[in-house]
Amino acid sequence: METTTYEDITLTCKDCGAEFVFTAGEQQFYAEKGFTNQPVRCPDCRKARKAAKQQNNNY
Repeated sequence: METTTYEDITLTCKDCGAEFVFTAGEQQFYAEKGFTNQPVRCPDCRKARKAAKQQNNNY
């Protein structure tokens, strides 16, 4: 069985341009869920986008 070692990666948010860390733990979580893409938004922009979607769904 193959074991994957994860290391923290610094990414740049596509919305605000801020750098954020995609931690080894987050990478492992993504892999366990079957996600193949890295996040493209920082946690703050992800929260804002999710809140905006929920707001739009309430109308």
